[in-house]
Amino acid sequence: MGQTAIPIAAAARMADATNATRAPGRILVVEDDPAVQKALKRLFESEGYAVEIQANGKSALESFQAAAPAVVILDLRLPKVSGSDVCKEIKAQAPSLPIVVLSATSDVSDKVLLLELGADDYVTKPFSPRELLARVRAALRHTSRTANVSRVNFDGISIDFKKMEVLRDDKVVVLTAQEFKTLQFLVHNADRVISRDELLNEVWGYQNYPSTRTVDNHILKLRQKLERDPASPVHFRTVHGMGYKFVR
Repeated sequence: MGQTAIPIAAAARMADATNATRAPGRILVVEDDPAVQKALKRLFESEGYAVEIQANGKSALESFQAAAPAVVILDLRLPKVSGSDVCKEIKAQAPSLPIVVLSATSDVSDKVLLLELGADDYVTKPFSPRELLARVRAALRHTSRTANVSRVNFDGISIDFKKMEVLRDDKVVVLTAQEFKTLQFLVHNADRVISRDELLNEVWGYQNYPSTRTVDNHILKLRQKLERDPASPVHFRTVHGMGYKFVR
């Protein structure tokens, strides 16, 4: 079961102190703790969001099926259907829908699992309302930015970002959710050198990731699946001492 992480009074102070531009859209909050539900509802409504609360994984998936929200705030410890299963199911159907996970545990293995399933960010309870708002806004900005380009073609590769589909010589290439997000960020920043830290922050959604080897492993997988000769990459290049660069 979820634990109370945001004092209601703290959320209220945050709401009163914030004068940011109102952001339209609906937030689906999946949280079983009534006190946290109330705090999150007040916090996000103060920012102009419509907020829907679901207290278990089953009803959350039903709500998502009825009408996809702009972003999902997802507790991990849920009754009926676990938060990780909810994340996996939503990302399978709507890979670009931002999901910010809330958890009372800071276990690194949980973070890795959820991010591999496609979660956009992972916030550990207890957390500050200001931090959570910043994470949600960042996830929405990333989604909006990457939605500008819907299709890219290069060297026999066809990427449809809306359908989350990749073809190589007209054959489907299967990518994990995180591999696709890495590909998407690189392609939308073509010809620019991107550091490992930037990839971790923009793709994985938070700065304190356990190891930059995670980025290297995902680039390796993309080379194996998309390069003609993975050992001599043409498109997913290493810039030694700096990071990576995508070139068409």
